[in-house]
Amino acid sequence: MAKKRISTATLFFIFISFIALCAIVPVFAPLPSISSRQHHHAHHSHSKKVNKKFEIANDMFWKDGEPFRIIGGDLHYFRVHPEYWEDRLLKAKALGLNTIQTYVPWNLHEPAPEKLVFEGIANIESFLNLCHKLDLLVMVRPGPYICAEWDWGGIPSWLFSRNPTPKPRSSDPAFLKLVERWWGKLLPKLVPLLYDNGGPIIMVQIENEYGSYGDDKAYLHHLITLARGHLGQDAILYTTDGGSRENLEKGTIRGDTVFSAVDFTTGDDPWPIFKLQKEFNAPGKSPPLSSEFYTGWLTHWGEKNAKTDADSTAAALEEILRKNGSAVLYMAHGGSNFGFYNGANTGANEADYKPDLTSYDYDAPIREAGDVDNSKFNAIRRVISRYSSAPLPSIPSYNEKTTYGPIHLQRRSSLFDIFDFTNSSSSFESENPMSMENVGQFFGFLLYVTDYEARRGGRNLSIPKVHDRAQVFISCSSKGRGTRPTYVGTVERWLNKKLSLPEYQCHSKINLYILVENMGRVNYGPFIFDRKGILSSVYLDGNRVQGWKMFPIPLHNLNEVPNYNRIMQASYSAFGEISTSRKRLMNKSENTSKEPAFYSGHFLIDKTSQVKDTFLSFRNWGKGVVFVNDFNLGRYWPLRGPQCNLYVPAPVLKQGDNFVVIFELESPDPNLLVHSVDEPDYTCGFNGMNIHQL
Repeated sequence: MAKKRISTATLFFIFISFIALCAIVPVFAPLPSISSRQHHHAHHSHSKKVNKKFEIANDMFWKDGEPFRIIGGDLHYFRVHPEYWEDRLLKAKALGLNTIQTYVPWNLHEPAPEKLVFEGIANIESFLNLCHKLDLLVMVRPGPYICAEWDWGGIPSWLFSRNPTPKPRSSDPAFLKLVERWWGKLLPKLVPLLYDNGGPIIMVQIENEYGSYGDDKAYLHHLITLARGHLGQDAILYTTDGGSRENLEKGTIRGDTVFSAVDFTTGDDPWPIFKLQKEFNAPGKSPPLSSEFYTGWLTHWGEKNAKTDADSTAAALEEILRKNGSAVLYMAHGGSNFGFYNGANTGANEADYKPDLTSYDYDAPIREAGDVDNSKFNAIRRVISRYSSAPLPSIPSYNEKTTYGPIHLQRRSSLFDIFDFTNSSSSFESENPMSMENVGQFFGFLLYVTDYEARRGGRNLSIPKVHDRAQVFISCSSKGRGTRPTYVGTVERWLNKKLSLPEYQCHSKINLYILVENMGRVNYGPFIFDRKGILSSVYLDGNRVQGWKMFPIPLHNLNEVPNYNRIMQASYSAFGEISTSRKRLMNKSENTSKEPAFYSGHFLIDKTSQVKDTFLSFRNWGKGVVFVNDFNLGRYWPLRGPQCNLYVPAPVLKQGDNFVVIFELESPDPNLLVHSVDEPDYTCGFNGMNIHQL
């Protein structure tokens, strides 16, 4: 999606614009009369009713020989639990939508080279067939780059482990070869689902807002050739670009090969942009389409939760629909960034790093947990109902939320207890720090370990380039394995600073531990080449530190089968006695330390009828990631905010015991409690942080 914001001034004057535009002669003709429809049929030699045909002619969309207006919305299958796909799609229909638009994230479907996944939340065919069953058309956006506030815009991070690294979003032969292999598996699955073949897919997008990034026409032409080779010559391909001449010049393919759609800031006058759009389409082939009409906005950690005005949003949509324009709501339903797949943005440079929340609520009309009892849903539905050719379906019943009370957890193991630092079999060794991708740790965390000579006085530690957040600890080798590492500070990508290491009484070398978190790869802009880990040398008092061990921390990601390695065993040690490298009493002081540790607990649901949606509140916790019944819900960070609570879909839960595992990086709740609550909460954090409110 384009990184644009709704202008407050523009929204303030939306009604003035509306009145003024009523007096302007429309650029595009209204939907045709019966006689003009007959002219269209004669022009195309259609003497009988067309059977399953979607096409573009006379600057309109035509479905089975009848004029058609796309009133669509983005709803991403990979951000919604599969058991809730139908619920969310029915609510989209009740909103008045006739079309669903979805991205396809390459990295979810190919998490490792040639390891293809099309099951579970990645079962795109099931999702598309469900759309078809519910009489919803589909616009598919297979990338290979998708943006979407998704890790690296959907490009697999294992590309970074290749030497040399292919250059994404370019005609680099190494990159194109990988795209050919990926699309060679994906696109054939779409062929029987194309509208002309009896399925729901009316259009397939090429790349995503490429004009905002580059101008490699050879790359775009190669993607078009590749798509045509799989989908056939009749499939409608389209591009989406920001509604400026520069973006359209760089991101579109002139002529009738590919249909060029536009997006723009909600509240902007759409019709001059639609007029510009016509210049980049063949004559008669430019139905006005905003393929990303923004219903809300994204939120980064440390910002105030983004909100947009319901009535202004609905009025801006009506400005498109009242003159026969088409629009796709971005988003109709946002969902959640489960697992480690959230993306990030940057500002003026790559150090100005802004990771996205776990929630992708987006202030959309259908909220993260599927709620539609809100002013934005109602305002948009009222507008759409005025332009719908049939009465809108009734609104599905409310998904009940519940609370399961406080969940008591126990501290199971320190992260440092899990590793045998004298055993090299579980680590990678190198003179200089290696990136996460180069050790195969594509998401989550990597622990870097080295040592340095003890001496009188403190030391200054410098890590010029760390992506994204490094917690630093030291311990004394000579004091034996019972010595706890001491936390000395955190180095953050966006506030990179030197750390002062305290004087440490030690008769041998001092161990240095640096735990680095990958908080999500940049998905938009010039700094998307976002490797993770320590990406520079590390310096003590200006001298380079050499001789490193890298220990991967294998926590499973979304849609991955849990790997019950030693780390996961330690996490579940509450439910079966296991040994750790040290057995000792867990005292209260450990619960308030800044030592990363695993905590686990469980709660009981007596009856199947009591299994309902809930939220886990992390107020009084620090920062970490949580798993419920082995499902990776994502990250929490209430200290930074604004998100306090993580959404738990009912299908993740079950009758009987439900297990919670938390990897807390800093300081847990002193009472080791997590509360199950029945509503979201975006009021955490903000202390000293930049606030962004639309």
